[in-house]
Formats: sequence, structure tokens, C-alpha cells
Amino acid sequence: MKIIKNARLITGGQIVERDVGIEGGLIAAMMPPGVLEGETLLDAGGLYLSHGFIDIHVHGGGGYDFMDGTEEAFHGASALHLRHGTTGMVPTTLAAGREELERAFHVYNACKPGFPDGARLLGIHVEGPYLAPSQSGAQDPAFIRDPDPEEYEALFDLCPDILRWTVAPERPGALQMGDWMRSRGIVGSVGHSDAEYGEVLEAARHGYTHVTHLYSAMSTVVRRGGFRHAGIVESAYLIPELTSEVIADGCHLPGCLLEMAWRFIGPDRLCLVTDAMRAAGETRGESVLGSLQNGQRVILEDGVAKMPDRKAFAGSICTADRLVRTMASLTGAGLAGAVKMVTETPARILGLQDSTGFVLPGRAADLVLFDGDVNVKYVLTGGVIR
Repeated sequence: MKIIKNARLITGGQIVERDVGIEGGLIAAMMPPGVLEGETLLDAGGLYLSHGFIDIHVHGGGGYDFMDGTEEAFHGASALHLRHGTTGMVPTTLAAGREELERAFHVYNACKPGFPDGARLLGIHVEGPYLAPSQSGAQDPAFIRDPDPEEYEALFDLCPDILRWTVAPERPGALQMGDWMRSRGIVGSVGHSDAEYGEVLEAARHGYTHVTHLYSAMSTVVRRGGFRHAGIVESAYLIPELTSEVIADGCHLPGCLLEMAWRFIGPDRLCLVTDAMRAAGETRGESVLGSLQNGQRVILEDGVAKMPDRKAFAGSICTADRLVRTMASLTGAGLAGAVKMVTETPARILGLQDSTGFVLPGRAADLVLFDGDVNVKYVLTGGVIR
């Protein structure tokens, strides 16, 4: 047994002093300091230790986008995010033509075994193309269309590892697709949508269980003829069957909205995502959201990526360590709560809680160690320091 000694373990929303034993790439034991016997792998010296971060909505990083449709892109993006503490990720596509989506899925299938220096590929998140044009955000409206059973069933046959799919539930055929997703174990996500409360409630009855990047590219209270109508934002708070995600980079949402989401949705129904594009980790200059061939030009400034007219954000340039740092400092969640929302909660949202997201004996030793400012010092996958 190899031991990580003198760590402050964050698990279940709590912080406890523990030594962690690792054997055969798995967590073998967690005991108070000085109890375990074996070879010292690391003396944490009081560093925080948690399960590696899990990002269920990420488009790229390290200069690559998953829509590039190359193994180099999948490798480069997963390696960049591993360095920032992400040990499990769900590569995310954008609204695109069917041929481009199929190419990305083929490459995912080839890369599924993963890379020694990259985050594990847990499955695919298809964001679009069945979105509301009025809420397209940085997605190209030219590729937005109604759900087509022939298309989405064929895409799933090509890549059965599709874990979640973001759809505007008011589009024709979206409720039928929700029933189909539920039957396939796919998490139906409401996003890029103008749906009102009643439509979201109906979507929840048809298998939609999640809300994509809360507050971003979605409806909220509107007034028509003097009467107010609630939108998706309010639905996320009111419908207990719905989980949600927030881009906690400190730019997409101010601290007060992050605090409100944490306080009233809660860490069991709220997770943190980067929504990171290829420029994740960079700060200034220009980049491209989506594939180099068909993507959107964006500007990097003020800690975020912006559309060229600077009227809207375009994904994000953050990494998971920044999510934890921001949520811990701007809300009452604190460090333990923020870590829970980027480890245990996303695993449960995707139904992967039996295999990842928790520091438990018998689970893969996918771990991250960091200091009080959430500066990542060590990352392990399968018990190996990467």
C-alpha cells in the first residue's frame, strides 16, 4: 500500500484529517493520521485532498476544441484540464451539421480509452443543434434545427456514450425526444431556450431533469399584456426534480446570483461547470469557439471570452480550479461545499455516482491536492501522480 499522508480530506461536504492508502490504482483505506502502514507516496503537509474535479460541460482547452474532430484535440484539451485538477470530463459539442457531429463522435470513440496525461473521458454532452434561435448565444444559428428522430437516434447508435443532451423543450418534437432520452438513460437538459414555466414543467414530465448553464441563454420573467410569466430560471428553483449547473467563473454570474443558486437550489442539485472553450487558461487575444473550420471568432478579455461585438459571452476560458476558488470565496458554500459541487454532485447528476466522484475504498484513486487558495499541487489518476 502507498500512502498519502497528512492531508485534509474533503468528502461529503466535510473536511477531515486523513491518510489515504492506495493499492492497485484504487483507494484502499482512509484513516486518521499515523494509522496506515506502507510506503509514503506523498506527504501532503496539510494540503487539501479531494476526488478529482468532474466537468460535465466543457468544449475544449489548451488551444483545442472537441469540434476540431481530431485525436490531437481530444488529447490536448484533456491534458490541459487535468493539470488544473479535472480527472473526469464530458466533452461537449456545439450546434453543427450532422457530418461534423459524426466526425466528433468517431474521434471520441477512438479516444475513449483516454490518455495517461489527460482527464478521463466519461461520455459526450451534445449541446444542440435543437435549440431556440433567439437564445443561440455563441452557437451558430445556421445549424439550429428541430429535433429529428432519424438524426438523433442515428447519432446515439454511433456513440452510445452520449450522457446528456441540451435541447430547447418548446421546439416541435422536443417532448418526444425527451421520452426517447429517458428510455436510453440520457440526461435531458433544458437550455438555449425561451420556454416558460409551464413548458419546463411539461418537459420534466417527459424526462428532462437538468438545466444547462443556469441564467445563460435562457428565459426568465417576461411581461405580456400586464401578466408576468416565469421562465427557465424560475423553473430551476421551483421544480425539485431539476438539477442545474452554473459557470462559476465570476464573470458569467456575479457573486450574488451564485450565492442565491447555492442557497436556494443547494449543493445536492447544483454543480459547477467550466463551459470552457479552446482558450481555457488564456487571458487575452483572440480565439475560435467551435471548430477551426466553422467556429465563431471570439475576443479574450476581462477574464472571459466575448463575441466580437462584446454584447455577449462565448463559452468561458476558466478551468475547474477557478470554479472552486470563485464559489468558495463568493458564496457561503465555502471550500467543502464548492468541492462537493464539482465532484459528488456532477457524478450523481449523470448517474455515475457508483464509479466516480467520491473518495471511497474500492474506487479509482483519481485525486487532486491543492492549497487553501485552490492552487493545484498534485493530480493523480489511477493512483499515479501525473
